Amino acid sequence: MKTKTDTRAAPAALPLDTILAGDCIEEMNRLPEASVDLIFADPPYNLQLKGELHRPDNSKVDAVDDAWDQFSSFAAYDAFTREWLAAARRLLKPDGAIWVIGSYHNIFRVGAALQDAGYWILNDVIWRKSNPMPNFRGKRLTNAHETMIWASKSEGAKYTFNYEALKALNEGVQMRSDWVLPICSGGERLKDANGDKAHPTQKPQALLHRVLVGSTNPGDVVLDPFFGSGTTGAVARMLGRRFIGIERDAGYRRIAEDRIARIRPLDRAALEVTGSKRAEPRIPFGQLVERGLLRPGEVLTGPRGQTARVRADGTLISDVSKGSIHQVGAALEGAPSCNGWTYWHFRREGQTVPIDFLRQQLRAELAGG
Repeated sequence: MKTKTDTRAAPAALPLDTILAGDCIEEMNRLPEASVDLIFADPPYNLQLKGELHRPDNSKVDAVDDAWDQFSSFAAYDAFTREWLAAARRLLKPDGAIWVIGSYHNIFRVGAALQDAGYWILNDVIWRKSNPMPNFRGKRLTNAHETMIWASKSEGAKYTFNYEALKALNEGVQMRSDWVLPICSGGERLKDANGDKAHPTQKPQALLHRVLVGSTNPGDVVLDPFFGSGTTGAVARMLGRRFIGIERDAGYRRIAEDRIARIRPLDRAALEVTGSKRAEPRIPFGQLVERGLLRPGEVLTGPRGQTARVRADGTLISDVSKGSIHQVGAALEGAPSCNGWTYWHFRREGQTVPIDFLRQQLRAELAGG
């Protein structure tokens, strides 16, 4: 682990797996353009705290009252937000993406700035805290969530989304945009020499694990411009991603360095995740006919015995319809749509086999060739 301390000259290459010391905007402006796959940003929330907060037993709450979270006005915060978002967007590759996390104090201002800067919002994700801090004064609802905005660099960008991997993490059910995860506590919460929180806004490892598994691949470069205690770097190292952190506080940098140095990366086999079907090569049904895997005139069957014949141009014809494998299946079912790849089957050696088996054969050939 290295920490860059001389910020006077731009690096000749990306300082991978490094924590840069300095202002996030200045350091981002020194890095090469279009060099980063993903940015995870946990910027100051501008909490605007007035005075100390105490529990019912009169003990003081360890709230976020650090200088780095204080701005003179909303206008000052907005100017800072626009500046760091512009620097971040310059660093993203054309198909890169960004995650920004915040609370009700700042996330709506950040969201508007993201759109104004040219980013394209993909989702907002609610991190619902399973163990939130109570509202001790009893004058408002318990603040039990934070909001993350996931955005691509621009509209139409081919951002990474490992849909099947997130579905697998969620026990085979499509991942939703509300994530129930605990805040840092117990052994995960880093402490300083006095036993106090090492960083007031340390994010849980589970949150970054889900973000990186879902929106990066092994070897991708992840930038965190507000590195803090280094959760992004620790999870990136464990998952085989490369990271760049930026942190101006020397104490936080030491904590992050020590933490990341203790992380053992997973082996190559453990890094593999369930691939996205959308990322697989497109195989037109007609290719199966061209390659002789299915013959013109061959009969395909549906799940309830419906039949259709294969035509030489890769379409099907049945008693009620003709068209693509999807169109004919939908017509037979009286449905608006149909996945023909799973609907239609063929016979080989006395066995009924889905035509998707042949599509996967061709995809395997492409992957091997």
